[in-house]
Amino acid sequence: MSLTLDAWQAKGQTFIYREHPLFYVDEGDGEALLLIHGFPTASWDWAAMWPKLTRRYRCIAPDMIGFGFSAKPYRYDYSIMDQADLHEALLEQLGVKRVHVLAHDYGDTVAQELLARFNERQAQGGSGLQLLSLCLLNGGLFPETHRARPVQKLLNSPLGWLLSRLMNKRSFASSFAAVFGENTQPSQAELDDFWSLVSRQGGTRITHKLIRYINERREHRERWVGALQQACIPLHVIDGAVDPVSGRHMAERYCELIPEPDVLLLEGIGHYPQVEASGLVYEGYTKFRSGIKS
Repeated sequence: MSLTLDAWQAKGQTFIYREHPLFYVDEGDGEALLLIHGFPTASWDWAAMWPKLTRRYRCIAPDMIGFGFSAKPYRYDYSIMDQADLHEALLEQLGVKRVHVLAHDYGDTVAQELLARFNERQAQGGSGLQLLSLCLLNGGLFPETHRARPVQKLLNSPLGWLLSRLMNKRSFASSFAAVFGENTQPSQAELDDFWSLVSRQGGTRITHKLIRYINERREHRERWVGALQQACIPLHVIDGAVDPVSGRHMAERYCELIPEPDVLLLEGIGHYPQVEASGLVYEGYTKFRSGIKS
């Protein structure tokens, strides 16, 4: 990663959401770009791309509630809907009314909900936050193609609370590295830092609560898949092809269901393309943006 975790934290600011302090980084000039991270990590996922992105765009990257440097309350109703509310609240506080979105994994689902809301507002006259484009990295856009890992299935089971408490650095590192490409494995230092983000403030106590997004994806499939199918803004997918969770098979399903699909497949790359191949993701994303008529 081009920015150390300490350097990333030093860039951050705090805003209050539902009485909880949340971390975010806001840097750069140009059109606003909201970056939404995945599960179980945090906004530091974007650090390798950050220096280049902030030379072109105003980049806003929060840690969602329950993640990273943000608050991780135990007694809290974690949901995709609430995380979407959180992003809208942050953008409103920052005075951002028009924004592009770049999302990954769990963040893809949050972005789908933001898109569904935007589509609804457009149908009613177009007031409120305006989404300008949406780029999605490896994520469970379609519940029928999401291949949850064994640890995710266990976390989402009635025994999830116990597994959360038993999770340790070694077990995390093993399951986390398994979704990376064979030749793009995270270093030990990166694994240590990712674990520190997950485990700080007792974060392992709530992973079974956060993982409920898997159920939400099934419950709201028609709404969130429909949001993509009905989108009136440019959409782009950048997908690590060898990701066992949401790789090539997800991209193929996207091409089946979404009109005029725009997909960039990265061969040999796993679930975290912005970490494994940040240069390729940056090139793919900026090419997508350059093709958008202002």
